[in-house]
Amino acid sequence: MFKNKNFDLSQFKNDLPAGLVVFLVALPLCLGIGQASMPGEDFLGKDLMTPFSGIIAGIIGGLVVTLFSGSRFGVSGPAAGLISIVLVAITELGFEAFLLAVVLSGVIQLLLGIFRLGIVGYFIPASVIHGMLAAIGITLIMKQIPHALGVDNDPEGDMAFEQVDGENTFSEIFLSFDHLALGALLIFLVSMLILLVWELPIVKKNEKLKLVPIALFVVVIGSFLNYLFGTGNSNLFLESSHLVQLPKALTTYDYKNLLVSPDFSALGEKKVYIYAITLALVASIETLLCLEATDKLDPDKNISPNNKELKAQGIGNIISGLLGGLPITMVIVRSSANINAYAKTQFSAFYHGIFLLGSVFLFPSLLELIPLSSLAAILIVIGFKLVKINSIIKLFKTDWENGLVIVVTIIAVLLTDLLSGVGIGFVLAMFFLLRKNYELAFISHTDEKNNKTVISFAQIVSFLNKGALMTTLQDIPNGSEVKVSAKKCHTMSKEIKEVIRDFRDISSKKKDIKLDLIGFEKFFDDEQA
Repeated sequence: MFKNKNFDLSQFKNDLPAGLVVFLVALPLCLGIGQASMPGEDFLGKDLMTPFSGIIAGIIGGLVVTLFSGSRFGVSGPAAGLISIVLVAITELGFEAFLLAVVLSGVIQLLLGIFRLGIVGYFIPASVIHGMLAAIGITLIMKQIPHALGVDNDPEGDMAFEQVDGENTFSEIFLSFDHLALGALLIFLVSMLILLVWELPIVKKNEKLKLVPIALFVVVIGSFLNYLFGTGNSNLFLESSHLVQLPKALTTYDYKNLLVSPDFSALGEKKVYIYAITLALVASIETLLCLEATDKLDPDKNISPNNKELKAQGIGNIISGLLGGLPITMVIVRSSANINAYAKTQFSAFYHGIFLLGSVFLFPSLLELIPLSSLAAILIVIGFKLVKINSIIKLFKTDWENGLVIVVTIIAVLLTDLLSGVGIGFVLAMFFLLRKNYELAFISHTDEKNNKTVISFAQIVSFLNKGALMTTLQDIPNGSEVKVSAKKCHTMSKEIKEVIRDFRDISSKKKDIKLDLIGFEKFFDDEQA
């Protein structure tokens, strides 16, 4: 492990603070995703199991997946994009059988990596990835506004636009303004002010201030402010519903009920395999999307190996399922927080796993003093960094098609979900790509004065160009001189060959066209003259 260039203990001074930042972001998300995945309080009497399974997934993502991953800055853990699948699966299968599905999904991911099927991630257009990042940033901002105002007691996680309780992000925001908790708002504003000051150039250039883990500073200040509110018997004091909440078994040190094993007797149930395949495919796609997005954010523009990441995720999900954890994917919010915290190697993600493990078992009472409004300020700043509005505006001025793909992807993700939105953006990007291919496959130039036409083929001419080529050839006047060059072309579809062959043998003779085919020997060498 230590010979890997992605692990370097000499970067401890950067990686440890970055790991702390990621931990502070990851903890409430792990708990929130676990809570959102819980079918209900009466479900098998294990209402505390699912929330804690989110923490288990976060710990495994940090301590296990990181060791096998090839991404310098990628952080893995439970993902909100899987909440709807997890919720239905637990309801239909039961929690223990669901854990078996998680284990099997990990086996499938491991096989996908071994058979090198991660290459599909390289075919996702950059504009779609940028749109996904911006949509995640916008959603993250909107999801944190209720926490900032002290109303939403339901920390849903990274990307859950539709909530389990039937509400959505916009309705929660409007409700928050109607039931404002002034103490939460004041803590949020102070936290946001500190974070914005930390973004000033004069602070960023100060080497000593850069060593201060700003997220830790913000949550300490927020916790201290709430303590002051409480000492004065003020109405500003925030009750536990507005603070980080951990399972009671942790705070009472009753660990025996925290871990659940898979029910291997469910191996004969068809639904277990259906959910295993579904989880494997969705988690793999989300991981590959986030891996590509993380590489885009990487200041050194490293390219992470897709297949290695799939194998790492597979190993992580096998272990997470065996220990009672939720499914794991690479998650962009925590990964981007890692990069923005100036991490240097993979040790930062590993440290975040250690912090998760140590904090929830050693200091659960301290963690429950952290106001959600302080965490909201941290996440909102991260969200703004992901959106990059100025970059989108500049792109529209230089390449409106890719700019449109970004905007459509953003809107689609916000109105549907991560995978559906990315799929819509991908289809639009492919449409523009095919249209360009349609237009640029060949160039036609006509000298009307001398009645001459020259047609030059590009490197690749596919069936998509058949209609345009046929129209161009049909419009050539009778008695013309026509040169068609395929010197630069190395791939020509069967449909295009047929069009050229018909024009050569039939149309050109009927229209008394003098035809000169150049460079077509490599395509017609199997035919008789």
